[in-house]
Amino acid sequence: MSASSIRGDRVAQVWGSHDVMESQSLSFAWTPWTVTIAVLVILLTLVFGVLACVRTRWRKATVFLEVVRLLAVMLAVVLLGGPEWVEQYVPDDKPVVAVLWDDSGSMATRDVMQTELQSRKESIESLTRTEAWQSLAERADVIIEPFAETKVATPDPTKISPISNPGGKDAASAEVTADKGTDLSGPLLDVVQKHPNLLGVVMASDGDWNQGGAPVRAAGRLRSMGVPVFTVPVGSEERLPDVELLSFDVPTFAIGGKRVRIPFSIESSLPRDHVASVTMTTSKGETITKDVRIAAMGRTNDAIDWQPEVLGDETLTLTVSKQSSELRGDNNELTAPISIREEKLRVLVIESVPRWEYRYLRNALSRDPGVEVSCLLYHPRLDSRGGGNADYIAAFPATKEELAKFDVVFLGDVGFEDDQLTMEQCEWLHGLVEQQASGLVFMPGWEGRQFQLLETPLKELMPVTLDEAQPGGWGSRTPQHFELTQLGRRSLLTKLADTADENLEVWGNLPGFQWYAPVLAAKPGSETLLVHQDASNRFGRLPLLVTRTFGAGKVLFMGTDGAWRWRKGVEDLYHYRFWGQVVRWMAYRRNMAQGETMRLYYSPEQPQVRQTVSVNANVMEKSGEPLSSGEVTLQVVSPQGKTQTIQLESSGEAWGAFAGRFTPKEPGEHKLTLFCKETGDSLETTIFAQGVALEQIGKPARPEVLQEIARITNGQVFTIDRVDDIVAWLSAMPDRPPAIRRIALWSHPVVVGGFILLLALFWIGRKGVGLI
Repeated sequence: MSASSIRGDRVAQVWGSHDVMESQSLSFAWTPWTVTIAVLVILLTLVFGVLACVRTRWRKATVFLEVVRLLAVMLAVVLLGGPEWVEQYVPDDKPVVAVLWDDSGSMATRDVMQTELQSRKESIESLTRTEAWQSLAERADVIIEPFAETKVATPDPTKISPISNPGGKDAASAEVTADKGTDLSGPLLDVVQKHPNLLGVVMASDGDWNQGGAPVRAAGRLRSMGVPVFTVPVGSEERLPDVELLSFDVPTFAIGGKRVRIPFSIESSLPRDHVASVTMTTSKGETITKDVRIAAMGRTNDAIDWQPEVLGDETLTLTVSKQSSELRGDNNELTAPISIREEKLRVLVIESVPRWEYRYLRNALSRDPGVEVSCLLYHPRLDSRGGGNADYIAAFPATKEELAKFDVVFLGDVGFEDDQLTMEQCEWLHGLVEQQASGLVFMPGWEGRQFQLLETPLKELMPVTLDEAQPGGWGSRTPQHFELTQLGRRSLLTKLADTADENLEVWGNLPGFQWYAPVLAAKPGSETLLVHQDASNRFGRLPLLVTRTFGAGKVLFMGTDGAWRWRKGVEDLYHYRFWGQVVRWMAYRRNMAQGETMRLYYSPEQPQVRQTVSVNANVMEKSGEPLSSGEVTLQVVSPQGKTQTIQLESSGEAWGAFAGRFTPKEPGEHKLTLFCKETGDSLETTIFAQGVALEQIGKPARPEVLQEIARITNGQVFTIDRVDDIVAWLSAMPDRPPAIRRIALWSHPVVVGGFILLLALFWIGRKGVGLI
């Protein structure tokens, strides 16, 4: 390849293939000092060279050496001046003006008032017509292009016609992401790449961006290239009057005949509070309506209660009535699936002395048709374990496989004494909660054996700090009472009535307790639902009902044994309801999806699109033992049929626990298939992702984004009715300065090589004539 072709390729990288050389010159960076030094060095070299020639009577060898020395010195002196070869290139075609207009979903918002109310897209329609820029045709080539989603393919680099219609054949084509949104940075960088001879950019948008890089970074790139951006913001900075149903948190499953509470959130931008009708409709035609007072300019959280009766899959639809002042109605409805199942939970209750709390708890669980209870009584005065009916077992489960069948375990006033729990059994209980998503309930008693558990792995699960100075707890002759915390008022565990006001009244009238555990404070990361109404210490009110999440499971601490007294005058109304809610809450996640040898659970239950879902699985071998190692995969099929396979990693070999995560990219029902290569078993379930579109109609415009782009690039901000001013600015702009290519001769390889060659000739010549 010739030097000229190499030089042409380098120039094309700067300006493109339509540039011509304007001039060539050699420049120096001389200073008075460098000139003085250069003259002195050359004169001294000449003087010494003449003297050497005279002394040898002008011998040819001496003359040759002195000439070589003089050439080397002169070359060094020239390089001292920092010589550069300067080439200027100018394009031989007209500069380009790019008009970029926003074609994203948010531009459909109707909040631009001109002669009449228009959408943002309609308001900038005049900018997308060739007639608006016809007066610039002689000054520059005008390119009109829409933009919206993030481009993930390289645009077509072929030249676009001087004035192209939006969406026409000449518009740049590119693949876009499936998750549609607005990218302001990408179009700015793309247009610079496609049109090096860019005079300026006009960008019309509402400024709302949700994909790609920060627009200010792209603006900085354009500023460094001397390309101004003239922006045209459209849209209102205030949100349109709207009521939006944000979320409808339907659980994965519910139990037939049991009430389920389904939370929802509504966001309003209306200026005043109002009462709206919220209606939930099932796929079988059942309808539940509730009036909700929606707060102005804020978010309202509420819930709707439903008691399913028929087993099977249902689809629930929640609708909020549209207000007269709303401009939108397409965001007032959400739909989600739910599975109605028959319940069978397995609960293990372990106790020492059969106190009243234990007796009534056992009765409550035994009479619950959805619970299969097993009781293990470590009575110090019994010759053997067990009791008087079929609910009792004679010993603690002999293997981890047997223990793993239990969804919830109640630990009463038990410890190590009298051959009760062993260290290994405490380790099993720790793993059961952490790896198998089971629930563990601490129910301490006056014997104080709970302090012995603090010497085992169960210490890590305890959600409270206990007072070692009072191991037996505190008793009182007069009844004492609970008080709900703010978390307790919202929790399903403490919901003993259908409304918040009734629930507060019920808790205020419950019979009191006469003993409570020696609790100091709740540990960080736990949630306190009930506190002592009167007793407190330096940490605040004494926590008596505390919950926490540990690993995949849940832990609950009940700091009194007086819940059985709630039966006074009402029988099992509140006592049975409370413990039934506790058992179902603690076992819920574990029973999301299960088969004979597999169990699958995930969080969150109803994820939003683009929200990461954590997946946990328990896999057993055919023999019932946990799978210690193996290849477990999860296949996720999106609503549009796209499939991804996730390799789950082992997170607890002793319990057959595996974990992974994925992110749903589409709203709707995703099919999950859990598969184990070693056992050949599979488990199928579904997860519903709630769709929240990146592009939302009615959101406020963001003109400050466009103002920042114009400021950084030394451009201007114009309103939509000032198109003529934009044209005038562009017409008055000077052409971009020529591209200058500088070649530093002082560091050029050819020059350096020539200098070394002269030095080599000089020293070789001196040796040849015998001077060295």
